[in-house]
Formats: sequence, C-alpha cells, structure tokens
Amino acid sequence: MTDQAEIDSLDSSAAPALDARGRVAELLAMREEAFRGPSERATEAQHAKGKLTARERIGLLLDPGSFREVGMLRRHRASGFGLEAKRPYTDGVITGWGTVHGRTVFVYAHDFRIFGGALGEAHAAKIHKIMDMAIAAGAPLVSLNDGAGARIQEGVSALAGYGGIFQRNTRASGVIPQISVMLGPCAGGAAYSPALTDFVFMVRETAQMFITGPDVVQAVTGAEVTQNGLGGADVHAETSGVAHFAYDDEESCIEEVRFLLSLLPSNNRENPPAAEAKDPADRRCDALVDLVPVDGNRPYDMRSVIEELVDDGEFLEVHERWAVNIICALGRMDGQVVGLVANQPQSFAGVLDIHASEKAARFVQMCDAFNIPIVTLLDVPGFLPGVDQEHGGIIRHGAKLLYAYCNATVPRISVVLRKAYGGAYIVMDSQSIGADVTYAWPTNEIAVMGAEGAANVIFRRQISSAEDPEAMRARMVKEYKAELMHPYYSAERGLVDDVIEPAETREVLIRALEMLRTKHADLPARKHGNPPQ
Repeated sequence: MTDQAEIDSLDSSAAPALDARGRVAELLAMREEAFRGPSERATEAQHAKGKLTARERIGLLLDPGSFREVGMLRRHRASGFGLEAKRPYTDGVITGWGTVHGRTVFVYAHDFRIFGGALGEAHAAKIHKIMDMAIAAGAPLVSLNDGAGARIQEGVSALAGYGGIFQRNTRASGVIPQISVMLGPCAGGAAYSPALTDFVFMVRETAQMFITGPDVVQAVTGAEVTQNGLGGADVHAETSGVAHFAYDDEESCIEEVRFLLSLLPSNNRENPPAAEAKDPADRRCDALVDLVPVDGNRPYDMRSVIEELVDDGEFLEVHERWAVNIICALGRMDGQVVGLVANQPQSFAGVLDIHASEKAARFVQMCDAFNIPIVTLLDVPGFLPGVDQEHGGIIRHGAKLLYAYCNATVPRISVVLRKAYGGAYIVMDSQSIGADVTYAWPTNEIAVMGAEGAANVIFRRQISSAEDPEAMRARMVKEYKAELMHPYYSAERGLVDDVIEPAETREVLIRALEMLRTKHADLPARKHGNPPQ
C-alpha cells in the first residue's frame, strides 16, 4: 500500500513546484503565445496578401481598449493526420466582446494564420458560445470572416459545427443585428452563415464567396472563371445581391461597419440610438421644386431628393449597386433613424421588377424587426413588363414586397412625388395596405395607368372610328387626365391625407414621425406567417 510520503514524492516529481508568482508568469507566457499567433512568418504572409490579422481587424472595429477575449487558451483535441502535433491556442478563431461608439458588440474573427481559419470542433464551439452570449445579452454580433471552410482532418465533426452556427444565426434573426464582414475566402457550406445575417460587407480582391469553386465549376460545366469572377465583391454587390456593401480596403470597410452599427439598435426590444440634430427640423427644402421635373417622362436622381430630406444630407445606401431602380437607405431625420425606400427614376424609370421587389422587401423586414420607421418615396410607373419577368416569377417576388409592408408594424409614411401607377402604387406602401400617413406633392399622378394607355383602352372605339384618330386620342387623354388624374383626385377621396408643398416635405415628415413614435400595433397570434418565396 502506497503511503503518504510516496504520494508526495510522486507529486513533486510530476511537475516542478510553482508559487503564485510562478503560476502568473506561466499564464502570461501562454497569453503572449496566443496573442502573438503562430509565427512572424505567418503574419508577414497575411500582410503580403493585403490582409490584416484577426486581432488587427478587431482593433479597427472596436473602441480602443474595450475588447475582452473569450476562449483565448482553447485548443482542439483532435488526433490523426498530424493534428495532435499542432495544437495552437485560440484554434484559429478569436472571440469576445467590446464596444462600438460605447455600446456593447460581440465579435468573432477567423485567424487565417492558423489552419487557414478552417473550422474544427473546438473552433466551432467558441463561435457557438459567443453567439449564445450575444443573444442572451441582446447585443449585435459581427463576424470577421477569413476562413477556408471546414477542417477536413476533423471530418464530420467540423461540418456539425456549421450546423450549430446556422441554427444560432436563425434564432438570432430579427432579435439582434448580425453583420458579416467578408475579408477572405468563404466557400461551400460556410457561405450560408453570412447569407442568414442582416448585412454582408465584402472587400474587393481579397474576399470571395461561392458554394462550389472555379475548379468544380470548370469540371462540371466546362466554364473557366477566376475566384473573383465567380464570387468576388463586385459580383455579389452588382449581380447576385449577396453583398450589401463592397469596399476597396479593410480599413474603410470596417469603418463603415461601425457607422452602420451607430444606426441600429442593440436588439429588437430597443429603438435605434438617437443623435443630437444640428440640422433644423423646420428647414425648408426649396431645391426640391426644381429637382423633380413635372414631366413624368424626364428622369432625375432620387438620391438628391433624399439628401435634401435627411439630416446634413448624410445617409447610408444599402445594396447601392444591385437592383438600382430602387433605393434602400438608412439616415436620420431630426436625429432619429429612419429607413427610406424610394423608386429611382434615373434607372429603368423607377419600375419595380423581380430584384427591386426582393431588395426592398428584405429592407422593409429589417427595418420592422429593429424598430426603424419607414419613409417611402414614390415615383413608380408600374411593374416591369416582359416575358422574362413573368416567367421569372414577378408575381411571386412582387408579393414579397407587398407582404413585407403589410406585415410591418413600425411607423410608415409614404409620399407620392410624381407617378404612382397600378399595382406598383398599391404595393409601395399605399394607404390601403396600412401606411399610417400618406402625402402627395402637387405634381402627383395616382392612377391605374398612364393617361395614354388608359385612353387607348377606354376610348378605343371612339378613337378608331374618328376622322382624325390622333386628334381624338389627344382629346381623350386630356379628358382622362382632367377627370381622374388631377393632383387632388386622391385627396378628395381620402386616399392621401394631404397634398403638401415639396419644400415643406422634411418638416412634415419629421412632425409625423414624432407623432408616430409611440405607435403600437399588434399582429394576430400565430407561430409565424408564410411569406411568398
């Protein structure tokens, strides 16, 4: 039987005795190793690609000195394929929380220097924990993505880690803001996590997203394409609509993430943060009279209208380069955050099509989820006609925008600037689908369709049988406009609440938003709706 002396002897031979100071020194050495990363050579290789390290990125995102790391000393416990000999601290992902403009934000950042940022079991567990903490604390979550996908050496355990991330992305949806910042490769199933979040930022040249890479695409289809040509920032910002924002460098990208966070509430139980307004609420916008031509066929830039309306002309456009015939933006009016949805007459005359409907619907849903009032500026000639649109499901996609507006309980105000024709007028937050307050300028034309088209349908026989069909058509167009399309027709029937002077639009909107600030609306009890897909 082993006596106590033998036990003490075994203990003393197993590890050198350390006092408290020795233990602290040991801890500090481990922290230093974790903080430094795998090697200076790996850091130089990261910088040579034009990319910052994970810690440098976190330093740009968060307020100086505010980061508190979680799981710094975590290491994987996998074996095989040489993994047991490589057990670096952090396991390739840095997780924690800090502040942005003084408000708590949670973050995780892939460290490409360790296993190429690939996700393994321990790596995933760290992300799961920080996501759970963000949901519990009711604070935004920002992911700084730069990883090579699942860690192949860990097999299905790595894949299961993605499942846990997707589940939490979905659970957090509409509860806390989720922002994905793409700073490197993101391939395969890993790309679905950013797709589930509220906003996706990408950096040109260094960031790519795709489900199957160029080699697989070529093997299956024969098409040759580069990584950036397949899934680069410009592709996703202009063509696919996957990316909401694209930037030339990481510094400007992350700075814009900070700006976006300043416009969002911490969670769905709070209102967006107010700011001190230096731009007078009663400022007249006399430039609007000349900005918008009375002739409905003449284009203009709706961004100039928005600049006049928002505080200091400053706003953040979402999906600026995708579905450009509609504008979705966040800005402030009298210091309060608002979401703006506006047709863009400068592009396709501002018509609604498949992509524009999807873009605006998602934006309206986001605003509604995070208590952001919605201002809609209408100048829309209708839905885009065409075989491609009909076969592509314009009915289904247009219904998404209709559903989003009808389902929204935040304050909703619409202003008809000029044209508002047909179903597109109804869909763009008309009074009949629940807009709280509706206004129109004296230049408005609210109708089923344009006067020319209406006259051709209603007076077809009179026109065809007239001695001078063109003169008769012109007469009928004039008659239709006088009877059904004059600026006060809708106001007389209560379909708009007031016809306002363009120069007073900013003040009118601010006063209406102030009145609606305490709006409360309940939806019917249900598990969830079944929106059109």
